[in-house]
Amino acid sequence: MQHEWEKHEIVRIPEFKFYTIKGKGNPNDDFFPEYIAVLYSLSYAIKMSPKQGMAPKNYFEYTVDPLEGVWDIDEDAKEQYDGTLDKNLLVFNLMMRQPDFVTSDHANEMLERTKKKKPHDLLDKVEFTIIDEGLCVQMLHKGSYDNEPESFRRMELFSQEQNLKRISHIHREIYLSDARKVAPERLRTVLRFQVK
Repeated sequence: MQHEWEKHEIVRIPEFKFYTIKGKGNPNDDFFPEYIAVLYSLSYAIKMSPKQGMAPKNYFEYTVDPLEGVWDIDEDAKEQYDGTLDKNLLVFNLMMRQPDFVTSDHANEMLERTKKKKPHDLLDKVEFTIIDEGLCVQMLHKGSYDNEPESFRRMELFSQEQNLKRISHIHREIYLSDARKVAPERLRTVLRFQVK
């Protein structure tokens, strides 16, 4: 019997707006939290913009969305891939979803204000973009990130049973838990990949 968190599902993801930042390397290394901090600073700049007298049209109170990451390995690693993962060769696109009322003009204005108020070199790498994932298979993974391959294996089997094919090994993770505060066995992460 499957636990609630083990159930797979087919979903069609519509367009959403994101602040994004790309990078490369092992997420366990010291540089990685800096990428996350930059996205949080921008997301909270949007959320708090009414207090600065800069509320965008149709603003409403909301909760900042969780961090998300799209993961792959670099081109050299793909050529030599033997089934084992060297985390130093990971490439990522971290992102945080923004509400529908956020326009590109407002997002860019908040980015420029944040550069002046809280300068950080990584802010120059941030983009505001719209992403349409389309048809996907996803599930809620419970436990350590290191155990994700088993969840992906089951998701792929489920996809085959539904006559769907995984488009690539690129996948998305949505972090419902804060790894800095939660034990690995209690982490909850939505795993998702595109299918056709």
